Amino acid sequence: MGELNHIAIIMDGNGRWAKNRNLPRTYGHAEGAKKVSDVLQWAKKYGIKYLTLYAFSTENWKRPDEEVSALMKLLKKFLTEKTIELIENDICLKIAGRVDELSCELQALIQDSIKKTADNKSGTLVIALNYGGRAELTDAVKKIAEKVQDKKLNIQSITEETLSQNLYNPEIPDPELLIRTGGELRISNFLLWEIAYTEFYITDTLWPDFDEATFRDAINSFGKRERRKGGLL
Repeated sequence: MGELNHIAIIMDGNGRWAKNRNLPRTYGHAEGAKKVSDVLQWAKKYGIKYLTLYAFSTENWKRPDEEVSALMKLLKKFLTEKTIELIENDICLKIAGRVDELSCELQALIQDSIKKTADNKSGTLVIALNYGGRAELTDAVKKIAEKVQDKKLNIQSITEETLSQNLYNPEIPDPELLIRTGGELRISNFLLWEIAYTEFYITDTLWPDFDEATFRDAINSFGKRERRKGGLL
């Protein structure tokens, strides 16, 4: 078993949770947002230094306008209310995604939260916001191409490390464990480069019902695995 420092989570099932209760999907998203505080506490309890949460994908813009609007309001509320909580718990906030495509108000809130938590050392929360794995790789390739064009980088010197260093948050280590709630068996364009050797844990539990016992089960499952990364033990 390798060391577990970074857990990424695809928080799936908010809509189904609401549907099961004959409620609008927006209620499920609101309930799911509340779960983040719990997960931050569990991560701290189990010594997880990095936590990446898939909040809003580049594909989510295709959802009904009402749902997208509700999600944006939730994100604004999260940034406004949770920044204080992050400061109190000494957690640094980072964002992965095309932030420049978000509203000016949301961009300002993001920058304010990042600035206020920048010096925190006990943990790091990465919110994948307007994020897509293909978009991240495309943006990384553009950065590299610009460096080659400006003669700051030689094509022959480009390596896997070069691409890694041009991702959204190159200082964040790759996740050792990916948890997906809601039971779906796909990665949904999430961290395509970073999860090359990540262990997966799929649970049928819908995100609003995700609890510490399930979080602990995922960690225990990781602890029983042999991580060969293509080699032999």
